[in-house]
Amino acid sequence: MDYELVLLAAGQSRRMAASTNKILLRLLDRPVIEYSLATFLQDKNCTHIVLVVEKSEQQLLETFIEESGFSQTTPITIVVGGKERQDSVYNGLEALKGKAGFVLIHDGARPLIESKRIHHLVSKTVTTGAAIIAVPVKDTIKCVQHQFVEKTIPREALWQVQTPQGFSIETIKKAHQQAKIEGFHGTDDASLVEHYGGKVAVVTGSYENIKLTTPEDMVIGEVILLKRSKNKDGR
Repeated sequence: MDYELVLLAAGQSRRMAASTNKILLRLLDRPVIEYSLATFLQDKNCTHIVLVVEKSEQQLLETFIEESGFSQTTPITIVVGGKERQDSVYNGLEALKGKAGFVLIHDGARPLIESKRIHHLVSKTVTTGAAIIAVPVKDTIKCVQHQFVEKTIPREALWQVQTPQGFSIETIKKAHQQAKIEGFHGTDDASLVEHYGGKVAVVTGSYENIKLTTPEDMVIGEVILLKRSKNKDGR
């Protein structure tokens, strides 16, 4: 089933301790954002990509897209993000063409998403209207107040949510528009759908689909890429 993609590349990278937006940092020999772009561009069902960027980096990324030749296979629209992530997603949704009927929303800081996970998510999104990728929590989670444990939360029901997240365009646009009117801010896009009474399905993801937030994450990301490269080469 065809879908469009909102790819978020706007961010401040405060915890990365870098002067450059983390999606422009190099992971092995390529900019972080290039990994997600390449993965989705290889999917023939991805019909349009909306790349949401910082205003100060718009020209830089436009040049990057043009020189890379990425837009020769799939149309790429670049739009400027907003103050918060939710504002950036809203701007991205407004730039969709709408013909596919479905959209995936993905953080550019998660460059290790695999094609098979995308395909599973799209299938679930088509049948349910809203779906997320997540993995079961492995650590024990405790509720802490004033530096003392209040209670231990049973982890059997806890899942760590990732991106991409998939929705019918109508569903997610309505949720974002209503949230904008009411001033409601969710921690992810699925939480907006949940807030307004929608059901969100879950697809099991991969623990390798990490978000690059700190310098240590960059090291882990490179290890994962090297492991995948060795497995691909049969070594």
